Amino acid sequence: MTNLLSDRPVILASASPRRLMLLRQIGIEPQVLPAEIKEISPRPDMPPHELVSKNSLIKALAAKKCLGEKDAWIIAADTVVAVEKTVLGKPKNPEEACRMLRLLSGRWHHVLSGLCLMDGLSGKQLCGCAITKVHFSQLSDEEILSYVKTGEPRDKAGSYGMQGQAALFVDRIEGDYSTVVGMSLPLLRKMLQKINQPEDRGH
Repeated sequence: MTNLLSDRPVILASASPRRLMLLRQIGIEPQVLPAEIKEISPRPDMPPHELVSKNSLIKALAAKKCLGEKDAWIIAADTVVAVEKTVLGKPKNPEEACRMLRLLSGRWHHVLSGLCLMDGLSGKQLCGCAITKVHFSQLSDEEILSYVKTGEPRDKAGSYGMQGQAALFVDRIEGDYSTVVGMSLPLLRKMLQKINQPEDRGH
């Protein structure tokens, strides 16, 4: 299949090495332009899927403002972990990372990855969210402490990276793997197909 991103330069509005890795995996070498913005924090009146979609849009708009009109695709993403009604972002310290991992231990949770694809010239945009269910094995306190000491949980939603050492903890997954890493490649493909379709102007 022809890569739908290969026709134009790609701007990744994120400093995440995992998202950069995912784009490289599909043959794209983007320009990295981290979005310097204040993200919306989780709150009870905002569903997690809406939270990540809005944060992705905010990041894409910040990149567009910085670039001006540019013949490129802008890609922005945001990821959180949700356990029932509790939304987990990145841990503020090792203690919080331990609390999050204890909460995830031995149960299912959802990883929600918001995605925004924007045309750098027209500003046309598509935003959405992919959701993957992940089940953790029962973790001992020793395993949790040992993992937190590696430093890997520090910059990751839910305090774990499935592409890293936390792969040992995951015994089941329902949905696409890339969503858990930080950006849904299947969703990106669907967005590109949709945004590239000619507009129906009627007859």
